[in-house]
Amino acid sequence: MATDFTKLSDGELLDRSAAGEEGAFQEIVGRYKNGLYAFLRNFLNRTDLIDDVFQETFLQLFTSRDSFDRDRPLRPWLYTIAANKAKDALRKMQRTATVSIGTMSDSNEMSFDDMLDVLTSEEERPYDDLEKGEIEANVRQVISNIPDNLREILVMAYFNHFSYKQMSDVLRIPIGTVKSRLHTAVGRFAKDWKAAVRSKKTQ
Repeated sequence: MATDFTKLSDGELLDRSAAGEEGAFQEIVGRYKNGLYAFLRNFLNRTDLIDDVFQETFLQLFTSRDSFDRDRPLRPWLYTIAANKAKDALRKMQRTATVSIGTMSDSNEMSFDDMLDVLTSEEERPYDDLEKGEIEANVRQVISNIPDNLREILVMAYFNHFSYKQMSDVLRIPIGTVKSRLHTAVGRFAKDWKAAVRSKKTQ
């Protein structure tokens, strides 16, 4: 009788995969591929890099599956791999200069959560697809120009709904640093978003 892999935990699937059952790893890929692809799309915003990093992430998961602690959730570990692969890809593409963030504008000056809700909510919205697509493209463009350490925490918090604890585990930084960096990232986004809107109005 064939094994119903959908009923197994991630840890059990990794054990089955290590034992040579191909369907077990295919089930893991099926569980996480959509969320991971969305994460990389928001993180990289470059179609020429997303597919490569996506494949490299699952390859790394496959080759290092024996080292995974079965008592811990798989998702943060998988996203840790993806974030590291994405940053490596960006470094190879261009030498990232150190960016001085300076003083951030008050994030309360704009409705950051409401604006990002355009991208993260599955509810129907009272605007047409063209407007939504334009907003989404503009948001991704602004995010893509934010320094790596700020971009990754924005993507994790607002697109993938990671908790402070999960982000702390993935990024290997204290929770206090997570909160501080997220606040800085929101402020940076708000500042850049307003500048992008002003620029567009003057064109």
